[in-house]
Amino acid sequence: MAEPYPDKRATRRFALRLPVSVTYINQGSQEKDAQTRDVSARGICFYLDDAIATGAGIEFTLTLPPEITLTEAIRVRCKGKVVRVDPMPTNGKVAVAAVIDEYEFLSAPV
Repeated sequence: MAEPYPDKRATRRFALRLPVSVTYINQGSQEKDAQTRDVSARGICFYLDDAIATGAGIEFTLTLPPEITLTEAIRVRCKGKVVRVDPMPTNGKVAVAAVIDEYEFLSAPV
């Protein structure tokens, strides 16, 4: 039986629960802590307490674990755009999906 909504992703998603710091504009610049649902080379989905408008620009920083990098943990700062926001009725949070437009690797904390 065919899936009603075929997966259009071109890169592999990793179902990771990682802490992520998200900065976005919502009546002024806001920085919030969130948790990822999944991460890929081109996008991210994370859980947040507040909704963000679809199309909004965001910046976020997370640390990819050695299981993904196959070396050591690497901190990455990304800039992107929100493409979907889904309310989660069971816990009051929203799932925010965003594309990654650019990223940079950050030096390890001293």
